[in-house]
Amino acid sequence: MSDPIELTITGVTYGGHGIGRHEGKAIFVPFALPGDQVLVTISEDKGRFAFGVITEVITPSPDRVMARCRHFGVCGGCHWQHADYAAQLRYKQSIVRDQLQRIGGIREAIVHPTIASPDPWQYRTHVTFHTASDGRLGYIAQDDQTVLAIEECHIIRPPLMAMFEQHIASTEHPRVRFQVGSADSDRAIAVGSHDEYLLTGEGVTEYTIRDHRFQVSAGSFFQVNLMQTETLIEQVMSRLALTGRERVLDLYSGVGLFTAFLAQASRAVIAIESFGPAVSDARVNLASFTHVEILQDTVERVLFNLKGKVDAVVLDPPRAGMKPDALRALISKKPRQIIYVSCDPSTLARDLKGLIKAGYRLIDAQPIDMFPHTYHIETIAHLRYGE
Repeated sequence: MSDPIELTITGVTYGGHGIGRHEGKAIFVPFALPGDQVLVTISEDKGRFAFGVITEVITPSPDRVMARCRHFGVCGGCHWQHADYAAQLRYKQSIVRDQLQRIGGIREAIVHPTIASPDPWQYRTHVTFHTASDGRLGYIAQDDQTVLAIEECHIIRPPLMAMFEQHIASTEHPRVRFQVGSADSDRAIAVGSHDEYLLTGEGVTEYTIRDHRFQVSAGSFFQVNLMQTETLIEQVMSRLALTGRERVLDLYSGVGLFTAFLAQASRAVIAIESFGPAVSDARVNLASFTHVEILQDTVERVLFNLKGKVDAVVLDPPRAGMKPDALRALISKKPRQIIYVSCDPSTLARDLKGLIKAGYRLIDAQPIDMFPHTYHIETIAHLRYGE
């Protein structure tokens, strides 16, 4: 093992690592924060860059605070509990700007300050626990392989913590998913996520967002931070500024979260989703709208065959972003404006590069902190065609 090197951390990367330079080489260091002066042992040398492990914090960053959870640093659930929350918001804004510049080639992007979560603690409404080797419940550890049995968790809703305490000795299921129903309810249910059934036998969870109730079956996606989900909807709708005359597409529409609010402000909405259970949920959630069409298929297949003018598009793809065919199909429709909702700034930047090349202009990017104390970032990107 090499001797420790002294390193000044100058930034933070998507993935949560601090970054510094030694003899011109970038060194990525988990749990290091901008402003830290640290001793680092190189754990993996990749030639042009390397990974290191902190052996001593010589001078701590002004952003450093005491982590609240005893499991922090070993548990894989959080990455930045040791960073002041205001600093986490700055990091996320900086990361989005950096990804847009480096991957997207967008030099002058307007990236707004990250919108803070109303409560950076106790925000998760659903979570998956695994069974450790000793039979106790826990999370996947930082090594992404072992299960760490836990005794506390500060980012899940109190009813989930109560459920965890009730099931702490359970070995009945190799993976147990707990989730809470609505934002104003303490009703909690447990889901065996490996075989997609509710332990209570109810089959679905219900969430209320801006007075609209959504049914979500086991296996269907829904945002984990309900307070910030309302913010997400508000930010999307304010950017679109629909007049009621538009024909709108909702791509990767899931259970119809965006569709419901688009339908309230537009002439017609087409929702496209390939996952069967989510489509079934959407048909229930959107049943009151006669001008909404729900199509179960891939985005690329529907768009290449879709006739007629499209005024606006909202898309919320999975972490991998859009497939090349889907991006080409979207470009072929030439909607006047696009709202791209992303949970991965690197794939967002890649896809924005293609859209800009095709004639779109990025108006702005708005990070929203859906996942405090983690490096994960939700971003809204607003584009217009030909401006």
